[in-house]
Amino acid sequence: MDSKFLRGTFFLTAASLISKILGFIYIIPFTALVGTQGYVLYKYAYGPYTILLSISTIGLPLAVSKFVSKYNEIGNYRVGLTVLRYGMYLMVISGIISFTALYLSAPFLAGILIDPNDQTGNSIEDVQFVIRLVSFALLIIPAISIFRGYFQGSQSMGPSALSTVIEQVVRIVFILAGAYVTIHIFNSSLTNAVGIATFAAFIGGVAGFIVLLFVFFKRRELIKKQRDMSPNNEDIKVISIFKELIGYAIPFVITGLAIPIYQNIDTFTINKLFQSIGYKLDEAETINSVIGLAQILVMVPVSLATAFGLSLIPGITSDFTSGRMLQVRSKISKTMQILLFFTLPAAMGLGILGEPIYIMVFGLENSHVIGGLILQWYSLAAVFFALFTVTAAIMQGINEHKKLIIGIIFGICLKIVLNFILVPYLKEAGPILATYFGFIVSILYNIFIIKKTLQFKLSPLLQSLKEVFLLVLAMSIAVWCVAFLTELWLPEVVSLYYRALVTSIISISVGLLVYLGVGYRLNLIKKLLSNKG
Repeated sequence: MDSKFLRGTFFLTAASLISKILGFIYIIPFTALVGTQGYVLYKYAYGPYTILLSISTIGLPLAVSKFVSKYNEIGNYRVGLTVLRYGMYLMVISGIISFTALYLSAPFLAGILIDPNDQTGNSIEDVQFVIRLVSFALLIIPAISIFRGYFQGSQSMGPSALSTVIEQVVRIVFILAGAYVTIHIFNSSLTNAVGIATFAAFIGGVAGFIVLLFVFFKRRELIKKQRDMSPNNEDIKVISIFKELIGYAIPFVITGLAIPIYQNIDTFTINKLFQSIGYKLDEAETINSVIGLAQILVMVPVSLATAFGLSLIPGITSDFTSGRMLQVRSKISKTMQILLFFTLPAAMGLGILGEPIYIMVFGLENSHVIGGLILQWYSLAAVFFALFTVTAAIMQGINEHKKLIIGIIFGICLKIVLNFILVPYLKEAGPILATYFGFIVSILYNIFIIKKTLQFKLSPLLQSLKEVFLLVLAMSIAVWCVAFLTELWLPEVVSLYYRALVTSIISISVGLLVYLGVGYRLNLIKKLLSNKG
């Protein structure tokens, strides 16, 4: 069973990683096709869609997974199928409600984003159009999430993994092919190209759902046999099931919504804030778009770091439940060390190489000067996003759900207020610093609660991080020197794009060699990734 579970977990993790990598890579050709104006239109649609998707699924997939696993373990396979059936009904209903809400609210949302008196950027009609097209995905994605939760709870990770990859591949192919055909073959508008791209979420969802249905019907005889031969087939009232599920799931929803909410605050306030200080709509939309592109780059190291860090969380939860506080504190220290080992160098690298990396990834056409500047400002968000994600997971592991929600609300309120205060004075840096302050408040609050609840001491953790800080400093100096010397060495005739490409590749390669090489020599990597707490 352990071998099967580990193999399944590997498939699921690999699928998630492949999906995230594909989700990052496709943005490069997509922005080349539609530019910053097209990308910001795409962002307008996906922002509220992400929020409503999280609300419509109310965290049930994870809860269903744990619930099914729990009852399968005691030999009651009937309950798992009951949860799947009624969960599917619930997700269909919530999907229809969410679709209707997003479709009908499109004019209202577009009115918040766009000033109808300024014709320099996207129009209200454009924004309405793309929001309404992406809303169709809410009819299918919630139902998929319940199916995945059921399979994962049954220790069958393959169907979830396969459907995740298929959904993402189909979505990306539809986005890129649809946008290309719309612009270059049918010579249609940018708005129609972006509309096709947003509708791709529905097409990808259908593909993923077909995969799950196929697997389920292929296994239905085995599933019925398991149910009929279960040693403990006691029925549980549906109301009791959902009361337990929803009570467990809601804190996960709020935590998962934190980063999308921060991103949506920027999406929905930046245009009006910058127009209020004299910017035209197209200029404000450029900043809005570039901040979204910087967020995508920053989330790459965050995803990798939290994947490693969060792997220790189940152990923290288990130890806390069993009262093994020494092991809990040890695993929290290890989690924080791993997190900073991965995110700090990435953040420093993005900060030093902001402009060349932005040009290398998104090209010269996509506002590279302001893009490089914003990426440099935004680079430290990698550390804050990862720290928030992991401290929030620890708070959930030690059953401090209510306090976690309070910390999130404090941070979000501060972010909204600071956006309005800082933008008039700090321009492009304003929303970024507001994000930092909001997350810092939530992170410090989480750490305070963790420290108080577990008698966790910070000084040993900070001592253990000294080597990581020194290693990051050495890497940063090496990267800065190499970038500076490469710029001097390259002849003037080399184009700006190829200068950025060469500078980025050489500097990143040297940075990796220094960081991993010195870290290996100091046995730091071995210590961090060992199984010892």
